[in-house]
Amino acid sequence: MPIELPSLDDRRYQQLVDETLARVPVHTPEWTNFNKSDPGVTLVELFSFLTESLLYRANQIPERNRRKFLQLLGLGLRPAEAARGLVTISNERGDCAAVTVPAGLEVRAGSLPFRVELGLDVLPVEARAYFKRQVAAAGALLDYTNLLYASYSQDLPGDFDLYESVAFDGKLVPQLDLNADTVDGTLWIALLARKGDSLDDARAALAARTLTLGIVPALDAERADLTPGGRSDSAARGLLEFALPKIPADGGLPLDAQNRPAPSYRVLEPRTDVDLLAAPGVVQLTLPAAGDLQLWNDLDPLEAGVGDLPPALTDASVAGRVVTWLRIKAGGAAKARLLWAGINAAPVVQRERVAGERLAAGNGTPDQQRRLARAPVLPGSVSVLSVENGTTHVWQEIDDLAAAGAEVPLAAVRLPPGAPQPPPAPSEVFIADHEAGLLTFGDGLRGRRLPDGAPLLASYECCAGAAGNVGAASIAGAPALPSGFSVTNPVRTWGGADAQSVADGEKQIRRWLQHRDRLVSADDFEPIARRAPGVDLGRIDVLPAFHPDLVPGEPGSAPGVVTVMAIPRVDPRQPDAPQPDRLFLDALCRHLDARRLVTTELVVRGPVYKPLWISVGIDAVAGVSVAETVDAVKARLREFLRPVREADADTTLRLFAPQQASAAQGWPLRTAVTQRVLMAEVARVAGVAAVVDLLLASGGGAASASIDMVGLELPRVLGISVVAGDPLSIEALRGDASAASASSGRPRLPVPVTPENC
Repeated sequence: MPIELPSLDDRRYQQLVDETLARVPVHTPEWTNFNKSDPGVTLVELFSFLTESLLYRANQIPERNRRKFLQLLGLGLRPAEAARGLVTISNERGDCAAVTVPAGLEVRAGSLPFRVELGLDVLPVEARAYFKRQVAAAGALLDYTNLLYASYSQDLPGDFDLYESVAFDGKLVPQLDLNADTVDGTLWIALLARKGDSLDDARAALAARTLTLGIVPALDAERADLTPGGRSDSAARGLLEFALPKIPADGGLPLDAQNRPAPSYRVLEPRTDVDLLAAPGVVQLTLPAAGDLQLWNDLDPLEAGVGDLPPALTDASVAGRVVTWLRIKAGGAAKARLLWAGINAAPVVQRERVAGERLAAGNGTPDQQRRLARAPVLPGSVSVLSVENGTTHVWQEIDDLAAAGAEVPLAAVRLPPGAPQPPPAPSEVFIADHEAGLLTFGDGLRGRRLPDGAPLLASYECCAGAAGNVGAASIAGAPALPSGFSVTNPVRTWGGADAQSVADGEKQIRRWLQHRDRLVSADDFEPIARRAPGVDLGRIDVLPAFHPDLVPGEPGSAPGVVTVMAIPRVDPRQPDAPQPDRLFLDALCRHLDARRLVTTELVVRGPVYKPLWISVGIDAVAGVSVAETVDAVKARLREFLRPVREADADTTLRLFAPQQASAAQGWPLRTAVTQRVLMAEVARVAGVAAVVDLLLASGGGAASASIDMVGLELPRVLGISVVAGDPLSIEALRGDASAASASSGRPRLPVPVTPENC
């Protein structure tokens, strides 16, 4: 795609003449003769001719000057963003002892380096996660369970839930809702001694050590609020509880008044700076002494796994290696949906450290520049050392050399005599263009010049941008790990983005001139949001003075609030109805938060999809394939109602031109889906002679002529039926969706299913 050059002024000769003469009565009312023979008109025409020639030449600025224009504006190109992720480090064949791995450890995905951000204790144990999944207590299974209890001269409790212990494995269970998919709202992690290690040795290795637990939540559609004052709603809420079994001194299992197991648990203090239900992260848990890492020693066969006890394990080889259980329980108000949980986890970032790179020595001139060998570089990571007469000087990065001090301290002449002088501003500073890896030093008055002949050494960090977004299990190497250790990433890495190209930067000139990278008017939000790194926006809608919690209020009903509805270009989970996840929204919020007005409350969220059922009856043109016509009608309707139809970014709009909603970007907000509009769309399909009828319904409702869309609602087609003749009824298309059973209450006592064959 060719670069769209900015049109500095597109006025022509006649427009300049007409505009100048129109201003004459305002400035010189005594001039009344505007005929062609008037000398003043001749001068206006002459200067309009010269001005048109100058404008033509200005609009033909060569590429070098265009890029210099970018430099003069201070509109730097966006640097690359480093990818982030989680890794687990396992001690599979090393000594049975905890080994502390420091922060900064390098791990690799092929030749791509990552750095561990948080040091951790690598514990010499395995971990397996389980949850209790309910099983219907009916038929032969119920009879078998009753018979089992009768063999022990006991009665099966009346209020019970049968469950099976299921391993929380991403290959078998894609995601786990602790409240909906489990009988007790709990994820249980068994800490297992390695094969060949005794339980006592494993407990001794765990005693008083720090267990680093990694959690990856299922990041479904969320919203993020940026309130006036700069605080976000993404602070950690502590909705997960972590606990270990608390065993009495005699090792026995306590019983309640009904003679049922009543185990107690020791709650561990979590240490984390991440909301583990909103973003992937790790939590550090300090384990107790070895004597407290025990299990109950008097469980009879009918008590194992009952009630609040850990799940019953049918594999004796695994059950015999359990050191202790870690209980992760969700609070009643928490939306706890997990993709993965595991121990010995640490956050990593894709970055590479370059230390002591030799730069050209200084020459004493003003405004010296030095280019780093590896670019782009990560912001805030650059430091420079100079050696002068055996003394090392450290140069620091600064945002603007105008704030730097002079090379030779100057007295503040504006202060009265005898007044104390303010401390001088630092002078050994530089500014950095992170995308280009270019360092600029001072001119002597604003920042110190690089001294003549002084050797320079630079240290910085760089990244590979989008190449750092690697798949699960791609990180498999760590040269500095001891023998017998291994590393892997259980989930893919995320957040990497390439540096902005010069062509893309040039396209932002007009928008930047308009909004100065500040969210002031409603028209500023879309172009600034589209520059957010690490997100692939498919559609964005800006609703000023609107809050989604005040629906059905229209835009204008909530002063001071701006709602941004963002939809990703691709969502592999539901391609027909893309939804942003929490990482997507967090990246967008970080970009917008620094640019909004402090008094603006900003709500960033995805759409609310309203389910639709459509049944169409058509008459096909004679001689045309009915099957192909039916498929064409279905495809036409789905495309017509899609939330994102094509890229709607328009970077060629004129400066200060008002933005208008484009129907090409997808179904417009607050636009009802009507029967007549859909019938007209069906009639446009080649091969359709007539539309017999069209039935339209929302969710479980009856057929209607119109389905309203309010707030951030967009249509999502759940089912389409197209037949020749009369349309299929909505009930037949939808099926007996209303007959889904709903449990009025959950029994209180989980009881494990006992296998028939041991």
